[in-house]
Amino acid sequence: MLKLRVYATKHRNGGIFMPLQIIKGDITKLHVDAIVNAANNSLLGGGGVDGCIHRAAGPELVQECALLGGCETGDAKITHGYKLPCKYVIHTVGPIWCNGAHGEKDKLVSCYRKSMALAVEYGCKSVAFPLISAGVYGYPKEQALQVAVDTIRSCLAGQGGASSVDDRGSQNGAQEMQVYIVLFDQVNYENAVCLFPELTY
Repeated sequence: MLKLRVYATKHRNGGIFMPLQIIKGDITKLHVDAIVNAANNSLLGGGGVDGCIHRAAGPELVQECALLGGCETGDAKITHGYKLPCKYVIHTVGPIWCNGAHGEKDKLVSCYRKSMALAVEYGCKSVAFPLISAGVYGYPKEQALQVAVDTIRSCLAGQGGASSVDDRGSQNGAQEMQVYIVLFDQVNYENAVCLFPELTY
């Protein structure tokens, strides 16, 4: 298991720089510039990773979230991290899985792109994502991971990614960023190792 005290350093695997890594751990304990919260539309806390982040951050987080007026599915908003070791929490609302026939993939892609755009806008050099929509929202985990990897890679490469969403951030901001996809469950992590061995640390 990866040591949880992760900083904004550029790790190497076999001597190859890895700007995107899949790790196993607790996202609320990571020392990165921003973590992403898989929130609901109210932004006022819920179950799963959303509840864990709110509990770890303390009551100030929900107080700030209450001022944001909620969040549409596929969009993202940012707050301070409060008692968390990160500077910021980026809240994004993933789609509820409905057999994949209601634009779920496009909305999930938008979650990652808009979260990356906010990270660039706020000068973040390291950001950690959970696997958005893959919990109670029912998005198939392997498909959700594929969307996450493909979209983050696109953003890091500057191909229709973070710098182009809503015209926010500098052109090279995302390309200089270290990004983690954080999986808490051992089974999910082992599946990720099989799917993306080049991204596991």
